[in-house]
Amino acid sequence: MSQKPLWEQGEDVPLAHRIRPRTLDEVLGQDHLFSQGSVLRKAIENDQLFSAIFYGPPGCGKTTVGGIIKERTRHPFAHFSAARSTMSQLKPILDEASKRFALSKQSTILFVDEIHRFNRLQQDVLLPYIENGEVVFIGATTENPSFEINPALLSRCKVFTFQELSKQAIAKIFLNGKAALDPNNEITVEEDALNVLVDWSSGDARTILNYAEVLFFGMRQSGIAVLSHAVIERFLQKSTAKYRKHGDEHFDLISAFIKSMRGSDPDAAVYYLTRMLESGEDPLYVARRIVRFASEDIGLAEPQAMSVAVSCFQAAHYIGLPECTTSLAQAAVYMAIAPKSNRIYVAYESAKKEVARNPDLPVPFRLRNPVTPFMKESGYGKDYLYPHDSDTGFIREPYLPESLQEQRFYVPSFIGKEKKIREYLESIWKRTYPK
Repeated sequence: MSQKPLWEQGEDVPLAHRIRPRTLDEVLGQDHLFSQGSVLRKAIENDQLFSAIFYGPPGCGKTTVGGIIKERTRHPFAHFSAARSTMSQLKPILDEASKRFALSKQSTILFVDEIHRFNRLQQDVLLPYIENGEVVFIGATTENPSFEINPALLSRCKVFTFQELSKQAIAKIFLNGKAALDPNNEITVEEDALNVLVDWSSGDARTILNYAEVLFFGMRQSGIAVLSHAVIERFLQKSTAKYRKHGDEHFDLISAFIKSMRGSDPDAAVYYLTRMLESGEDPLYVARRIVRFASEDIGLAEPQAMSVAVSCFQAAHYIGLPECTTSLAQAAVYMAIAPKSNRIYVAYESAKKEVARNPDLPVPFRLRNPVTPFMKESGYGKDYLYPHDSDTGFIREPYLPESLQEQRFYVPSFIGKEKKIREYLESIWKRTYPK
């Protein structure tokens, strides 16, 4: 019934498939899901599965667990890839599951890889089969189920979140791959070289095993017995420069990058960005820092900076390297040349200190929502003035708790668009802000 076996065999099969864990005890990095007595472990071991979503980053073990379920279950099992196939190819699988259930009352376990590739209408097709018990659905996705899975389907599933594999787990997986590729232990792996590969893999087991295949093949063909930085650069065509100081330069470069944007130097920003990307830095890491910079160092001095930063992150996420390099450079230059203000950051930090000092100040009664008759009788919402009832859209009345009504958390600067914001707030509130 499967489109294709989850576990393929043979010498031409990628290493990641050949050394997949065959038992739950062999699965690395997901102890929160598969410890003794856990719900998911019991369901798999007792063959009493229920519809579920496996959510987590690439290469963390979602499909591997699907393969373990296939090997253990007594139920018919179908594997389907939403990335490689169409709904017309899924329909015969569902029809067969329906016929089987009608004859034997036996559910079919349907494992759908990359379920987020189906749109909401396509996902809806699964609902009656799940509802009737004909199918136990297990969907694997790298995308947040809250956004990518139809609510009707999501409500029928238990979500299990797989974590990104730790560096220790990734190193262990590499050594497992080495044992398969170098059974006589003829190759020595330098610790620093292994650390580079682990960092480059970003928690993805498939990635580090693909590296292992390329490296060990090249080393065998060239008669090289020691895996070093130079060997990695030769066969993977990537610079290991940023890791030469055990990660210190990684932090130095991102620090220089942020400070260059903060200092309004677009040339330096592009330079440090390029050094990071060319030495193997994860573009999403850089993009996340740009998003943070947009609010922390620019804020409302140029509100458009946040839109640029988020668009940059989306570009890095959806198109990846090498295409996203110019998107990152565009965002970096924009951040560097934009007017700077840290007043949003200061406002949040000031409010956080106040909340720490007085965490339970009562919300004024007129700002409370009277959702029940009792609440309304108790004064919730009484005397609240609706600003849109005013011709100006503004009514001057206090909103902070009484003891904080003279407190100013957000103090606009005189820079960029914040200068206009400052003038507007001073005009409507009839108060002067400190500098």
